[in-house]
This record gives sequence, C-alpha cells and structure tokens, in this order.
Amino acid sequence: MRVLLTNDDGIQATGLNELRRALLEVPDIELAVIAPNSNRSATARSITTRRPLEVQEIQFEDGTSGFATDGTPVDCVRLAALGLVGEAPELIVSGINHGSNLGDDITYSGTVAAALEGVVLGVPGIAVSQQSNKREMDFRLGDEFDFSDAAAFAAHLVEEIESVPLPNGTLLNVNCPAGGARGAVACRAGRRIYRDRLELHDEGEDGRKHYRIYGDDPSYHAEPDTDFAAISDGMIAVTPLHFDLTSIEGITQLGGFDLDGLIRPAAHEVE
Repeated sequence: MRVLLTNDDGIQATGLNELRRALLEVPDIELAVIAPNSNRSATARSITTRRPLEVQEIQFEDGTSGFATDGTPVDCVRLAALGLVGEAPELIVSGINHGSNLGDDITYSGTVAAALEGVVLGVPGIAVSQQSNKREMDFRLGDEFDFSDAAAFAAHLVEEIESVPLPNGTLLNVNCPAGGARGAVACRAGRRIYRDRLELHDEGEDGRKHYRIYGDDPSYHAEPDTDFAAISDGMIAVTPLHFDLTSIEGITQLGGFDLDGLIRPAAHEVE
C-alpha cells in the first residue's frame, strides 16, 4: 500500500518524524513524505494557485528522504496525487500535529485538511493530533509533547486499515490525550465556545492599526460522546468525518419555495 505522510507543522516537526519512523516499521507499505518546509498551521484547505510551488528533496537522519515544499498541506497531497513520488497514494496520513484538533477547530486545521483532500481524491485519510503535556483543551500549544502513543496507535491503524470499518468518503480524525491513553473510542466532533473579541494591539504614526481578534481562552460544550469528552477522560478520540456539506433538510425546505420567482423581476426588466 502506498502511503503519503504529510502535516502542517513542517517537515522537520518532531510529530511528523516520530510518526514517520513508526510507519517505516509497518510491513508492506511504500512510504512517501511530502510536507511544508515551515509551519503552516491553521491554513485549512488553502491552496497555492498564483505561483509555482518550490519543492526540495531532503534527507532524514536515518538515510531516507522526503520532499519539502513552500506550499500548503493540501498542496502536498496534490503533489503526490499528480505524480511527484510516482504512483498516487492509496492512503493519506497527516500529523502528528503539535496540539489537539477538536470540535469546531477541525475546520481551521491544515492537518485535517490534508486528510480531507484524500477523501476528495477518493482515497482514505487519517489525521493525527497530540495534546501537549499541559493537557490543554484548546489550540494553545504547550511546550512539551509525548508522541509515542499517537505514533504507535496511528501505525497500528494504518496496518489494519483494510479491516477498519471506514465508509467511502470518510476520514478518521484521531486525537491523543497527554499522559498515556486509557483506551480509544469512536465519537462525534464537539462544539467550541470561542471568546474572540476585537482588541487594538497598537497604532503606528502612519495611522495603521494592528488588531487582535482571536481570544486565547476558548472553551467547549461539555457533552457526552464527543471528542472533547474523550480527551478529557484520557481516551484517544477517533472521529469519522466526511465532506458532504449539503443540508438535506434545507433542500426539502427550499423545494417548497418559489425560487423561480426570484428571477422574474430581472427577466421582466430585460423584456
């Protein structure tokens, strides 16, 4: 099985390299590594379209190699799919992210976006994130991480991926707690409580102003069976995600609304 490993923290990030070494021990996989050349956290599904991508092959300390690019995590997946490392990957593994990706935060995450791009391309994806040793429950990064449990779990997941009940068009968002996991559980994504506010940071003599808008102390809704609840209980949270954003209820409701009527005035004016 051809596996692409990428991340959003950069190709030299400790989390990626611990997972890289763990995946090299998995039998019968061909591992390729394409990752950003520096941190691209919170880039979500952004892509690079207005300039060529710079790509450089680099050597890891164990003698294997990978590719670093000045693009985004999604760009990394596209580079692999379009032939940079030979045949297209059959599985996308993204991580291990330095910090959790829980609840609504997943929509901002470059780590999750890379795995999601696999779904877009028709191959399964796994996003892996690690809570810091400070046990924070938000996106603020601690100074220290222990990636050993996350790397081992992700490697075993890859080894068993063909037997894992994963519906088509679905990725697995894996979050690992600090301090050693008590177990692993399938759960839904929870909901954040953001405390963002507009705060003037400074103002220059030329009249330019700098604002902070993202709060440093988000919380979450304490609900059972969510990724937040799992991490709080010391469990590895495994959340299946898909790309279908369509509201079926919305289609049903709009079906009874006269949408054609919205264009009649314009058509009448043309006449």
